[in-house]
Order: sequence, then C-alpha cells, then structure tokens
Amino acid sequence: MEAVAAVEVENFQGYVTMPNGPKQGMLDGFPITGADVKAAAATIWGSVIATPCNQSRTLSEICGCNIWLKFENLQFTSSFKERGALNRLSALSADERKRGVIAMSAGNHAQGVAYHAKRLGVPATIVMPVGTPMVKVENTRHHDAEVMISGDTLEEAATFALGLGYTKGMTLIHPYDDPLVIAGQGTIALEMLEVAPDLDTLVVPIGGGGLISGMAIAAKWLKPSLRVIGVEAQLYPSMYNAVRGTHLPTRGDTLAEGIAVKSPGKITTGIVRRLVDEILLVTETQIERAVATLIGIEKTVVEGAGAAGLAAVLANPELFAGRKVGLALTGGNIDTRLIASVLTRELAREGRLTQLSLDIVDRPGQLAAVAALLTEAGANIIEVSLQRTFSDLPAKATLLQLVIETRDRAHLDDVLVKLGAAGLSAHR
Repeated sequence: MEAVAAVEVENFQGYVTMPNGPKQGMLDGFPITGADVKAAAATIWGSVIATPCNQSRTLSEICGCNIWLKFENLQFTSSFKERGALNRLSALSADERKRGVIAMSAGNHAQGVAYHAKRLGVPATIVMPVGTPMVKVENTRHHDAEVMISGDTLEEAATFALGLGYTKGMTLIHPYDDPLVIAGQGTIALEMLEVAPDLDTLVVPIGGGGLISGMAIAAKWLKPSLRVIGVEAQLYPSMYNAVRGTHLPTRGDTLAEGIAVKSPGKITTGIVRRLVDEILLVTETQIERAVATLIGIEKTVVEGAGAAGLAAVLANPELFAGRKVGLALTGGNIDTRLIASVLTRELAREGRLTQLSLDIVDRPGQLAAVAALLTEAGANIIEVSLQRTFSDLPAKATLLQLVIETRDRAHLDDVLVKLGAAGLSAHR
C-alpha cells in the first residue's frame, strides 16, 4: 500500500486558539487529552490513510441538513481501527515487541492489529468470537496473525485472550478501553475538522466507546460548542444503559456486529458520560436502509456498524434539521452475500421487488395470460413457481407465485389494480 499522509497536525488553522476555548474543567480528569490525540496523529502519520471527507449533496437534500462523510471504509483494512491499533503498537518496548501482542476482536480491530503488527515485525495472536463474519476472519489471517476462535461474545473472547496473554507474556491491545487506542481513534475528528471546520455535529457509532471517546475529546478540544451524538444498535444498547441507568436487553444477531458490545469500557463510559450530548438507538431495518442508501447514492460499501450514523440521521430528521453534520463511515467489511440480502430486502420495502401469490385455473394459457397482463402494466417478472400439491386449492386450480419488479410503490399499486380488474386476486 502506498501510504497517504494523514493531516499535518502542526498546521491546524487556529482551532485550538478559538476565542470561545474549552469550558473550564470540561476536559479535566481524563487519561487522554487533546494533545494526546494530536500526538497520535503525528505517530500514525504516513502509515494510515487520511481518508476523504466529502460533502454529500444528495444525502444533504434527503436528510434536510448539510452532510459530510468521512470514508474510513477506504483504509487499507477497510476500518478506522488501524488508527488506535498503530498508536498502541508504536508504544511497545523492544521486549514487548519480541514477546508479541494479543487482541480480542469481532473483526476490524483484529485486522488493524494484525496488519500493523506485521509491518512492525511484532508477532500477533487474535481471539475472535464465534459468529465473526468469515471475511473478517480470513482478512486477519491474511496478515499472518494467529487467529483463535473462542467465546460466543466479545466479552467471552476477551476473557480467553486475557488468560492466554498472561500465560505467554503477551501485551494485550484492547479494542477500546486503552488511552493510546482512544487517542488514535480521535485523529478522525482532527481530520474532519481540518477539512470542514464549520461542522456543528458529529454522529459516531458506539460499541465499546473507544471511537466516540477519542473523537469527543478531540472535537471538544478544538471546538467546544460542537455536538457529539452517539449511535448504538437497538439490540445492543450497552452504553445507553450505562449512561442513562436503564436496563434495556442486549442480545440477538445484528447487522452491526462491529458495535455489538454487551459491556462498554470503564474509561470510555466516563468520557461518554461527560462529553457526549446524546445517544440514539437504531433498529435493524434502519441500519439496513442506511447500508443500502450508501451503496445506492455514494456507491460505497459500508458495513452495518459503519452505517449506523446515517441510520440515526435518517430516522431522526428533526434532530439534525439545518445542521452541519459529520458522519464517520467507520468500516466496509461486510460479506458480499449479506450485501445482496440487504439490497434485495430494501428493494422489497420500497415496493420495487414484490412476491405475489395468485389462484389460477390449472389449464394451458393461464400463465401466459398473467404474464401478458404484467407486461402491459410495465412490471418485470423475476421468478415464477407453480404449486399444485402443497396447497388447499381445488384439484383443478394451482397456486402461482411470482416475484415481480416495479418502479416504486405507486407503480406496484397500479399493477395490483390491473390484476384485480382482470379478475385475478393477488396476495402479497
């Protein structure tokens, strides 16, 4: 990979000396400071890509606000996790490098640690929970790390990693609850504000909290008035629970497995509690819609966790109306089969892809007649099946099942009206 230089942190355009500097005590007491984030930017300079941060005119129109996208899915490992991993690895002593490192991860942190450990000549062992997407497992192995699958959750994988690391004398590279990792992730906010200093809101996915902690510290250090909004999958509201004192359940399979964390970090929870203005929860349908929207409009592939920020903006337009909003597209590691499923499900929600069931007389020409009606109505037939055996219809009837493609929901409604006018009752 040809490294693209990260933003040169010594040349910021005066944000740190803003007349409305940080409120007294706002950033006091944290193990990470704005200066630490700035130092991390210098450490990773030249080895991590300064990904594009561009305004999206189309998404801005759809969302009713000024949307800027930070394309961290374009990192070499397709995730922002490289930043914190490299910053932490760079701090290892010579003896620690020799003994190697261990990390637990659902995928993206694993790849970041494995890739940069290989670059630095550090042996790496990665523990990944059962159910980690195969694309993330294989990509991690590609960087010559030893991959071990253990535990049904990230927390169980962490317990195994801690024990193994202690036994073998390896240094743990924590995915989020480490000051150097947090500082590395915060460099994203520095780069975003360098490109778009007028941003007034950052919307950031939350898993264990490392990314939002680092970005919040950097953002409030440079621009104290800036709002920081966190986003979690509704199935895994762990930080929401920790901050609000609620007890919403954390369970299930989510498209956003990268932020499916049952217990957030201790360091990160303290930072989020003080610096993050609000935490929003998004449903699986909303996450799927955001993934499909980014593919359709921006022509960029983003995994569920990486699309969570856009999901929150699309679902809560009143909270962002008229604002200048920065979204970090945190990763792009998603199985191609899953992409196909997400896209077809979104087509179905939009009324562009529909399954119909029709009762027809079982005699020659009936299928052709239905096809002719659909052609006249402008619908495209994608799939056809006839069911004569496993139905409750009379022996002289058959169940015709179709998948059809239409332009939109209004066109679908028109097709159904025309079928009904021809005496065909279609059920969806």
